[in-house]
Amino acid sequence: MHGKSENRDDYQDVPRPLAAMARDLPDGHHIPAHRHRRAQLIYGTSGAMTVVTDRGSWVVPATRAVWVPPGVTHAVTCTGTVRMRTLYLEPAAAPGLPGDPVVVSVSRLLRELIDEATRLPLAYEVAGRDGRLMDLLLLELDPHPVPALHLPAPTDPELDRLCSAIRADPGAHWTTATAAARTHLSPRTLHRRFPAATGMTLTHWVRQARLLHAMTLLARGTPVTSIAAELGYATPSAFTAMFRRALGVPPSAYFAVDGAAAEAS
Repeated sequence: MHGKSENRDDYQDVPRPLAAMARDLPDGHHIPAHRHRRAQLIYGTSGAMTVVTDRGSWVVPATRAVWVPPGVTHAVTCTGTVRMRTLYLEPAAAPGLPGDPVVVSVSRLLRELIDEATRLPLAYEVAGRDGRLMDLLLLELDPHPVPALHLPAPTDPELDRLCSAIRADPGAHWTTATAAARTHLSPRTLHRRFPAATGMTLTHWVRQARLLHAMTLLARGTPVTSIAAELGYATPSAFTAMFRRALGVPPSAYFAVDGAAAEAS
C-alpha cells in the first residue's frame, strides 16, 4: 500500500476526519485487546474475523463489518487469510453513528470506497478528488444492523466458567441439568440467573455458541457435513435449517456478497 503504515496509532491524530489502513493477516492471527480515540469500522475482504468486546463476541465474514465506537476495548482473531481494511473516524465526523458495537452489511460501493481509501495518503488533499472520495465514503457509511452471530458476555462471574466451557465444546449436549452440575447451582437457580447475566436463555446461548464455532469452520472451507457432525446435528439439513432460522440465509449465502446484499435489501 505504497509504504503506508500498518500501525493503528499512526491513524488516531491525523488532520483529517477519516483515515483508512490496510493489513493482510494470516489464519489464526490475534490482535490483543486495545482501544483508541477514534471510532473504527473493522472490515475484511476475505476470511472471517471474531471481534470480542466486554459486551460480547461477533463473527463477521467478508460481506460484513463491525462498527466499534470510540474508546471501546476490543480484540480481533482471524479465521482464514484476512485482508483487513479498517476505517478510523474522528468522532465529530460521524455523530449520528451507533453508540454500541454493531455488525453492519457492506455494499459493493462501500467495499470499493473502503479499498480505494486505503490507497490514499493520510494527509490527502481535502479539496481534490481524494477529499471528494472520502466525503462520499462518509455519506455511504450508514450502518444498519444486520442479523449477526453475537455471543453476549455474562455479567455474572460465576457463570463465566460455564460459558468458557460451552465455547470450548459447543457440540456437547448442554442441558440445564448438565450446565447446572457444572456450576454447582440448582437447575432452577441457573434457569433464573443465566438470562439475567447474558440476556439469553441457556438454550439460545448454546445455539449461538454453535453458530459462532460453525462460522469459523465455514471460513476455513470445512464442509457443512463435517460441521453438522462436529456440532451434534443428526443431519446436515438439520444444521442448515437451524442456521437459516437464526440468520435468515443458509450457510453458503452468509458468506456470499449476493446473499448479503439480498438480505440487506
